[in-house]
Amino acid sequence: MIISEKPDAANRIAAALDDNGKTMRETDNGVPFFAAKNGDKEIIVASALGHLYTVAGVNKGEWDYPVFGYQWLPRWMVEKSASKIRIWLKVLSKLAESAEDFVDACDYDVEGSIIGYSILKYACRGREKLAKRMKYSTLTREELRDSFSNLLPHLDFELVESGLARHEVDWLYGINLSRALTLAVRNSSGMYATLSTGRVQGPTLKYLEIREKNIRVFVPTPFWSITAKISIDDHMFDLEYEKKTIETKAEAGGIIAACKGKDGKVVKIDVKEFHQNPPVPFDLGTLQSEAYKFFKHTPIQTSKIAQHLYVNTLISYPRTSSQKLPPVIGYNAILKKLSQSMLYQKVAQKLLAQATLKPNEGSKFDPAHPAIYPTGNLPEKVLDTSEKNIYDLIVRRFFAVFGEPAIKQSIKVSVDINQYLFFMTGYRTLKECWMEYYKPYVYSKDISLPLLFEGQRVAIEKVLLRNSFTKPPVRYNPRSLLKKMEREEIGTKATRAMTIQTLYARKYLEGEQNMTITDLGFEVAEVLRNYCPSVVSSEMTRRLEEKMEQIQLKHETKQNVLVDAVETLKKVTLTLKHNQSEIGAQLGQKIKQAHHDKQTIGNCPKCQTGKLITIRSKKTSKRFVGCTNFFEGTCITSFPLPQTGSIKPLAAPCKACSYPVIKVLINQKQPWNLCLNANCPSKVQKK
Repeated sequence: MIISEKPDAANRIAAALDDNGKTMRETDNGVPFFAAKNGDKEIIVASALGHLYTVAGVNKGEWDYPVFGYQWLPRWMVEKSASKIRIWLKVLSKLAESAEDFVDACDYDVEGSIIGYSILKYACRGREKLAKRMKYSTLTREELRDSFSNLLPHLDFELVESGLARHEVDWLYGINLSRALTLAVRNSSGMYATLSTGRVQGPTLKYLEIREKNIRVFVPTPFWSITAKISIDDHMFDLEYEKKTIETKAEAGGIIAACKGKDGKVVKIDVKEFHQNPPVPFDLGTLQSEAYKFFKHTPIQTSKIAQHLYVNTLISYPRTSSQKLPPVIGYNAILKKLSQSMLYQKVAQKLLAQATLKPNEGSKFDPAHPAIYPTGNLPEKVLDTSEKNIYDLIVRRFFAVFGEPAIKQSIKVSVDINQYLFFMTGYRTLKECWMEYYKPYVYSKDISLPLLFEGQRVAIEKVLLRNSFTKPPVRYNPRSLLKKMEREEIGTKATRAMTIQTLYARKYLEGEQNMTITDLGFEVAEVLRNYCPSVVSSEMTRRLEEKMEQIQLKHETKQNVLVDAVETLKKVTLTLKHNQSEIGAQLGQKIKQAHHDKQTIGNCPKCQTGKLITIRSKKTSKRFVGCTNFFEGTCITSFPLPQTGSIKPLAAPCKACSYPVIKVLINQKQPWNLCLNANCPSKVQKK
């Protein structure tokens, strides 16, 4: 019996191991599994559905904190939405009864190792110590057969221990801190709101809070800059004054007066050649970063797309932190396969013609998997736009890492105007090398300069003064926040994207491109910083991450890590409980405000004094928009609403009638804008 992580992977494994490359798909109570014949071995490949087991409290009905008693349970016993897993586990247990040998073929990383271990231990009744392990980085037939022929003798128990510790520590932090916040609000105001935080959520929220505070308190200060325009062979060129920012207008005015009407003299021409190395192979973080840069995919979207490409044998395992491409993956074989595509033929053949293929590798190393690379397999079916984009990006990155360094030239011309120094800079690409292979994901704009020589006099046509203001720090976007989390070493390659998603789900964060922390997010961050600063400390989170990595190396134990976490939480929860009333009042006020803001659509266009809010009828349970002055008996304005989907008021009113406009999103389809005015001129015109 082989256990994989997902049904699609189970099908691939069974087909690869079967001598005839065919599988027999069977089902039991709707749960699929696959039969294969390998030599004299009868193989059943069954799968999980991601995590089938989770951490839960020992006392289910108890809703208080601190909580330190927990156990691993099937997810159907903990989550109402996971009822399907009950049947799934029954089928796995039934299949295990007739199996003699067991193999864990789940993804070879922390999460995959926990999934396989949990199924073997609980559903298969203690087979975790008897099972062997398959280790592979692609789902290609060749690699899967090789992995099955060279099974590891036992599970990767150090990786399992590290993963179990991570899940248990995260549960302890999450359950205690989230309950503390939620109960503080409920006991203070009687309201219920789902509030959460944790050892990774806390520091991430703190980064957003600090950035937003810096933006809000930022005071623009004026500065001046000077540009001179010179004419050479009837073409105009700009010279920048050596001091990019001049703090006073008086100083800038003095320079302008001194340079006006003067000629310039070329005093130095500095020409330099430099090499620009190829990029390093993709790990998950850099793939997510580049995908956002070019396609505006969020980190979680990129992870899902990459996982789909992996299951379809187009790329290697994506959840890796490695920037290494070992020769064992077969550079030549991959390039030969890719050369069969007209899209990649030219570049692949150029690389194959090189004497040697040596990738430019990065410093990051993951013992479980190499960097992300294309398997060389071409798509068997048409990819959608997002899949095509990510696949193309991975292929061209793979090409680029084998290229020679690009050769570039910089030219800096120094011009003296009445003893004031100005500069003109140009760039040229002498040899593209790797850049040719990474197009269109790399762009180098050459800046041409006129032919000059030292000592040459140049005519100054104008000297211009420009007044500007300093700008506040830019808000985080999904790419820059992900990079910040990586630099601070909080979370893992697999969990960072989900942490960002959770901040949105909790309404701590809004704005898809420019992330803005909400008032509720501000209050949660402030409460954590004031009452339990260790929870928002990057140092504490980083220290825990390091300890869990040490478990993998057998330099630390899971027990020590858990004891350390419990001791920290005892102090934190005691402080939170002592200040529960103040915390509840502080958060409750913002939750009320957030609820009110969510209901408010805009100003009433008829009475002008009321607010339009969403209301649900007590009689019909239907929602509509009504004026708040209705409750005062002074306005009866109302508008119907779509009864399904989410609605969001837009800041700008309707251009045709000035009534409020809402954005409607139904079933994740393309959102559409709706003017509340049924008699809007634009609607009449369409009719």
